[in-house]
Amino acid sequence: MMIPRNPQDIHRPTYHFLPAANWMNDPNGVIQWRGRYHLFFQYNPDGAYHANMHWGHAVSDDLAHWEELPIAIAPTPHSPDQAGIWSGCMVDDGGMPTAIYTGVNDDYSRQVQCLAFGNEDLRRWTKHSGNPVLAEIPAHCFQARDFRDPFVWRGDDGWYMILSGHINGLGGAALLYRSDDLREWQYLHPLFVGDSARHGHNFECVNFFPLGEKWVLIISSMYDGGGATVLALVGRYENQRFVPESETVYDAGYAYAPLTHVDDQGRRLIWAWLREGRGTDRQRQAGWSGVQAIPRVLSLDSKHRLISHPVPEIEALRRDGFHAEAGDLTDKDLPLRGLALDIEAAFDVSEAETCGIELARSPDGAEKVAITYDASNEALRVTRDYAGEESELDSEAQGMVHRLDPGENLQLRILLDGSVIELIANGRSRVTSRFYPSDAGNQGLRVINPEAVRALDVWEMASI
Repeated sequence: MMIPRNPQDIHRPTYHFLPAANWMNDPNGVIQWRGRYHLFFQYNPDGAYHANMHWGHAVSDDLAHWEELPIAIAPTPHSPDQAGIWSGCMVDDGGMPTAIYTGVNDDYSRQVQCLAFGNEDLRRWTKHSGNPVLAEIPAHCFQARDFRDPFVWRGDDGWYMILSGHINGLGGAALLYRSDDLREWQYLHPLFVGDSARHGHNFECVNFFPLGEKWVLIISSMYDGGGATVLALVGRYENQRFVPESETVYDAGYAYAPLTHVDDQGRRLIWAWLREGRGTDRQRQAGWSGVQAIPRVLSLDSKHRLISHPVPEIEALRRDGFHAEAGDLTDKDLPLRGLALDIEAAFDVSEAETCGIELARSPDGAEKVAITYDASNEALRVTRDYAGEESELDSEAQGMVHRLDPGENLQLRILLDGSVIELIANGRSRVTSRFYPSDAGNQGLRVINPEAVRALDVWEMASI
């Protein structure tokens, strides 16, 4: 069930997954079941706006091509999830695919945890007759609203779950629970409590998992004033508490509410919702809102830094390409153009104070996205320039500090797809952006300081 892409909608991605129409946000219940990857996601069947949350459903055999399926789980009137099937995860409980999600009431003031059980192909779901399986927020949180987004894993002595919320007066909190059967849950204590100014006043969609020799805590953080970002903390898991040893911003752009799982190859994959950078009126007019990021493989390097790379499966979508090595480029403008590209570039930053690439460039250069690295202050930046005044489009510069190791080249991986730009630097710094070209002809590609290029590959990407 997939509506062909509107050729007039140059902003709609062609190789990232999104439903045929309407609103999509958080990835939910991602699982590889009997060899096939199943992606569930927050979905509003009524329009391109946030309301009436269901679990949408898509399936893939290769992580590159996706088929959208009918809605998996919908709200039930006069039940604990009557106003929405909110975010959660999925586990294999002895051969029974089991979804754990947050159900909400009409004003979202009551958030409870529920179960649903899938059939063999995960297309039909039956809700647990004893829902909710968990409803009471621990009294010491001193708040009665934020209690959601269950993330569950199997430990040596039973099931463990963390729930996202906050403790008044302190900050965001990840609350730890244990169960023998997924139905009766015992509250243990906070796994981790953040500092409100540093980590946000409320947590959402917390993930907690082992990686290499360490444990990783991924937090979608909400800050006073309305800001939100994703943090990644690496540390130790001792006495059922998380002890952070390092922390960083996972993505300094539009990625939010990531969800991780382990596939049949033993890879820890991370998925994320890519928010819009345009106003709600434009989203409704387009008839769609929200995109899923290309899934990435997570690892830790020798310094225990979190590394992520797009799954190699998407390389099967590469078509015509362009390759250049050091000294090959005599012109800043590249011969390959487009709004669906996969780019790998290496720069020697000692050769130029600033280097990078311009994307979606208009012929006169007035409209473009510039991805730049300034070696003098170690700044990785995404700058978006529109040709005219675009009050409904976010055009603020995005970026973060990106420190290179001694002698290390700058390695950029850029996925451009319609309005989506996924940027990863050396596997460890990430900025996801959105850009909405004003004209279908704005497809130029230009290198900033070609003398700094050590290797450059650009491929056109096939539509899925």
